[in-house]
Amino acid sequence: MKSITAATVVNIYGGTSNFGTIVAAFLCDSYFGRYKTLSFAMIACFLGSVAMDLTAVINQLHPAKCGKEIGSVCKGPSIGQIMFLAGAMVLLVIGAGGIRPCNLPFGADQFNPKTKEGKRGVDSFFNWYFFTFTFAQMVSLTLIVYVQSNVSWSIGLAIPAILMLLGCIIFFAGSKLYVKVKASGSPIHSITRVIVVAVKKRRLKLIGSSSEGLYNYIAKDFKNSKLSHTNQFRCLDKAAIQTPDDKLNIDGSPADLWKLCSVQQVEEVKCVIRVLPVWLSAALFYLAYIQQTTYTIFQSLQSDRRLGSGTFQIPAGSYMVFLMLGMTIFIPIYDRVLVPFLRKYTGRDGGITQLQRVGAGLFLCITSMLVSAAVEQHRRTVAFTWPTLGVAPRKGAISSMSGMWLIPQLVLMGIGDALAGVGQMEFYYKQFPENMRSFAGSLYYCGIGLASYLSSFLLSAVHNITEGS
Repeated sequence: MKSITAATVVNIYGGTSNFGTIVAAFLCDSYFGRYKTLSFAMIACFLGSVAMDLTAVINQLHPAKCGKEIGSVCKGPSIGQIMFLAGAMVLLVIGAGGIRPCNLPFGADQFNPKTKEGKRGVDSFFNWYFFTFTFAQMVSLTLIVYVQSNVSWSIGLAIPAILMLLGCIIFFAGSKLYVKVKASGSPIHSITRVIVVAVKKRRLKLIGSSSEGLYNYIAKDFKNSKLSHTNQFRCLDKAAIQTPDDKLNIDGSPADLWKLCSVQQVEEVKCVIRVLPVWLSAALFYLAYIQQTTYTIFQSLQSDRRLGSGTFQIPAGSYMVFLMLGMTIFIPIYDRVLVPFLRKYTGRDGGITQLQRVGAGLFLCITSMLVSAAVEQHRRTVAFTWPTLGVAPRKGAISSMSGMWLIPQLVLMGIGDALAGVGQMEFYYKQFPENMRSFAGSLYYCGIGLASYLSSFLLSAVHNITEGS
């Protein structure tokens, strides 16, 4: 595929897998619980990895190799090959969609939030979860990308499949040790009901500014955190106004769930509305993040990727390891040095608030993109004014600018993600009650999904406008 087409496909795949988290969160909270959802998703991810490897192993599942001569024409994939690849990606979408919203909350479920040690354990768990996650990506972007680029695609795609199988074995081996929270109903049902009932009762008048007169039913077996009534978005409170037509069961629950909602359900919807500004700003953060992880690869392909005076070249896909390295190095420093230092002055267990952490990450994101723009301007100037290193087939001239110029922007973005990404996930987790934790995880990934689609649109728009220039 052409570079612009490949980037668009990758962004659409990334967006779909991230938006798939909302479906997985719904099924998890409504029917299966986090453990069963993770089990099914991990198996799907393993099968998708195997199918992806088969596209390289079996000659009939991929097009013939492109010629290396300048001016050679590549034969594109057939419809059957595209369909098999799409099937593999669908399995990976199912796997990623199930793992992403459930994995982190499932790990946090293992801590007791009612104890001081448990609360600090959750705070530290978020940092170390992302540290481990990023370390795994670093291995993928160095060792596995090198094998794929320089040894064999068959072996390079077999490694993730083998590691996924190993992950499944380890996960299922500890099944008897886990704290397994049962499904208690999807918050999506409750959110929809509150909005529908509030619209139905929009003509009713609220009395006072407190929860007095509002339906405040709490079931006896209710195990989630109880939310206090707030005066924000009071139009939603109308869903909790009980009228003579609203009948109750013997236990006090509504006879018709689509006619009366509790204050608890209304406040859960308010929680979602409150985080939307953070969600939108984080989506813009990941728009810039995705640009760094896709466009920088194209920059490196047309830069001098040699190490020193030797012949070894850093694979273009491995440049992302510098982004991961920035994040991996910064997270332990933040968790073990900055947080204790800040705790002395702020009195907060986390050193600073989650929103302050997200804000710091957004600032570094802006800085990273400004550096990126300056480096790209330098690369183009060098390409036009200095001798080139030759011409890459189907890529164009290779600038003599060192690929090391790309490292600062990636490191800055990695540190920004350590602040904004981790801070955002922790913010969602703590803003929602227990029954909405999987939904919170899906909300985080839906923001990344929105950024992926926006990135595809941005790439296509810029390409169409500048194609003839």
